Amino acid sequence: MTLKLYVDRMSQPSRALLIFCKLNGIDFEEIYINLSKRQHLSPEFKEVNPMKQVPAIMDGRFKLFESHAILRYLACAFPGVADHWYPADLYKRAKVDSVLDWHHSNLRRGAAVYVFSTVFAPAFGLPLNQQAAAEAEKVLLASLAKIESVWLQKKGRFLLGSGQPSIADLSLVCEIMQLEVLDSKDRERIIGPYNRVLKWIDDTKNAMEPHFQEVHLILFKAKEKLQKQRDAVGSSIPQSSRKLDLHSKM
Repeated sequence: MTLKLYVDRMSQPSRALLIFCKLNGIDFEEIYINLSKRQHLSPEFKEVNPMKQVPAIMDGRFKLFESHAILRYLACAFPGVADHWYPADLYKRAKVDSVLDWHHSNLRRGAAVYVFSTVFAPAFGLPLNQQAAAEAEKVLLASLAKIESVWLQKKGRFLLGSGQPSIADLSLVCEIMQLEVLDSKDRERIIGPYNRVLKWIDDTKNAMEPHFQEVHLILFKAKEKLQKQRDAVGSSIPQSSRKLDLHSKM
């Protein structure tokens, strides 16, 4: 039976799964769960993932959620996936796991909350939250500094000094890509000082083309739409009072 991926491409972990499957020739059916329309809260989707979050998968009768668990499963369950994605060597695999575990309690907590609080909240009928954004920014900046000083090493272009990307590189770069929807000055202020991180992002993107660009098209279109709104409205109308539909006309 065909692997089913329940995803919304505006979700950074959803994009990571899609890119991984495309890069590794894994056949799948993409089932779109529109987050802004609350489709993840439907009774039908709850049968797939009782946590009501994307991404989730069904492989035959087997159901699985949590993006890192899914990436690990896909790397092990499907033939032909190169070892560098999730190494068979116990020590190398444990190192990849350490990055993935760190990601959810650090980088994701900073980047996802910051972007939601400053940009995406109106798409869900919520006001912008500057206090939450300020707290998330501290976590985000600390996380970028840790990537620069700890996870990126002198040898190798990718995390942990590897010469080839792992599922950790894929997951973390998809997370950071969410910053694309910020105002360009805000994004540059946040990520601009981290030269090694910027080079690693470019190396990871290049290693995953053409699928990286294709899967991120929806994010780039959202970026264009948001920028046009900023240019048209300026500061005369608070963004928190406008309802955004990031999926329309994309």
